Amino acid sequence: MPATAPVRVAILRAELARRGLNAFILPRYDAHQGEYIAPHDERLRHVTGFSGSAGMAIVTADDVALFVDGRYTVQAAHECAGALFSHHSLTATPPDGWLRGAARSGWRVGCDPWHLPPLWFDRFEAACTAAGAELVAVDGNPVDAVWPDQPPPPAGAVTRFPEQLAGQGHAAKRAALVAHLQATGADVLVETQPDNIAWFLNLRGSDVAFNPMPHSFLMADRQGRVVWYVDPAKVDAGVAPEGVGMQPPSAFLSAPDGFLAAGRRVLFDPAFSPVAVRRAILAAGAVPVAAPGWITLTKAVKNPVELEGLRACHLQDGIALTEFAAWLAREVPARAAAGDPLTEREAEDHVLHLRRARPGFLSESFNSISAAAGNASMCHYATAPGRNAAILPENPYLLDSGGQYETGTTDATRSYSFGKRPPGYDRAYTAVFKAFHALATLRFPPGTQGHHIDAICRRPLWDLGLDYDHGTGHGIGHRLSVHEHPQRIGRPVNPVDLKPGMVMSIEPGCYEADRFGIRIENLFEIVACEDGFMEFRNLTWAPIQTDMLIAERLSDAERAWLVAYNREVAARLAPHLGDAARTWLEGVTA
Repeated sequence: MPATAPVRVAILRAELARRGLNAFILPRYDAHQGEYIAPHDERLRHVTGFSGSAGMAIVTADDVALFVDGRYTVQAAHECAGALFSHHSLTATPPDGWLRGAARSGWRVGCDPWHLPPLWFDRFEAACTAAGAELVAVDGNPVDAVWPDQPPPPAGAVTRFPEQLAGQGHAAKRAALVAHLQATGADVLVETQPDNIAWFLNLRGSDVAFNPMPHSFLMADRQGRVVWYVDPAKVDAGVAPEGVGMQPPSAFLSAPDGFLAAGRRVLFDPAFSPVAVRRAILAAGAVPVAAPGWITLTKAVKNPVELEGLRACHLQDGIALTEFAAWLAREVPARAAAGDPLTEREAEDHVLHLRRARPGFLSESFNSISAAAGNASMCHYATAPGRNAAILPENPYLLDSGGQYETGTTDATRSYSFGKRPPGYDRAYTAVFKAFHALATLRFPPGTQGHHIDAICRRPLWDLGLDYDHGTGHGIGHRLSVHEHPQRIGRPVNPVDLKPGMVMSIEPGCYEADRFGIRIENLFEIVACEDGFMEFRNLTWAPIQTDMLIAERLSDAERAWLVAYNREVAARLAPHLGDAARTWLEGVTA
């Protein structure tokens, strides 16, 4: 039988004691600081049982302090119940603040320097210093030492991403990087984010589910030299771009290749590279230059070919989502009446079946959130054996799903109702739609950043004493990560200007624990207006259900926008739908 969390924690505590450590910081990060990680890197889940995509634990001799954000509060309470754990907010009571109070003078607090970015490392170091403790960068992760059946590192094959889909060749991207290094006086760029490297080299991979990119590292200098640190078993001959050198990942930061020579100014991203990078730069006598990643910022602004590809795949995705909505409207009441209710997993499988029928579809872009009734109150709920509720006519349902297509990445959320709804649902659904509309129709000037406009979206919910504990919008990749940095909309300050060509989600929600969850999400591209302002242009085409709206609470502008949107959905999609779905769509958008 697999070991339980108390057993795994006890084994880890014994290993920490053997190493002379009083505590160990256990983030969910891998060496690439990724949100989506390979089974090999699921150390936090192995030790604690927490399966969410963002979180951190600090393991001491008498506590496992688990920190998650608002998306996972309910989930963490379910998955990590009992006296073994204490539960904390990743934002309201951050782990460095907790450690400052919990650590004792003389403590040795361990961390893996490959799994913490410098920004987190520095916060923990300051907390330890304040408590009279020492932060120790360990050599070899203690979790790996006590995980006997740890899956091997991923070894997915790497393929070329054609220039006709990328819109720009690697040589042009390399020339632009060289110009940036020369303009900033830097000598070297160190890149550790797999999606950035995949974009820069025009390659795709399959190391992590839902994320078509290979795990690798990269260095480039102002003379145009590029070395890609990747497992050679993943890369067939002729796949790497011309002029790009290859070394195994073990050579990254340690090979005598001259990149980190003494006195050279080396750019690295302090938020999205492991602190091991900064330590290696300093050890070589080079000069660390912390700055937001050039590739990150450049990749965020999609070129015309990338945007055209995203528009095309969203049309295909909308066809699948609309076929699904028509099927759902028919199946939920029929199956319930027959005594064989539809389940969350069946619905999840069916939308995947419909996407697979669309031209260019490759895979899901994340694990679908298929959630009925109270399960929808967990923002990142996932079905599992023994966790697969029925979708009943009296239980509203939420589907958050997306796809990886040959030409781009999609992500959309719809909330569905099939009859009588819980008290308060319509009031909340109406507020969520008003919040969505407020931001989707916003015009904003140059220099606007995501935190500047977050409250505009939340206002209709705040007016009713409601809110949601997650971000309002995130960037999205071009057949890359469904959550792409650096642009985002949310409460925390994010000093990144929104620019034309960026693609973002808008996804307000409302959640009542164990009763219901509501979210409406579309993707939008940011476009420039003639007067210099910017606005959001819709990419997602799937009808927004109107049954749950309280009509008298909508303004004329909100009503007109919704009617126009649903009618445009019908105009774009109807020619591509089956007869049943077309008839259903004509009815709900009339």
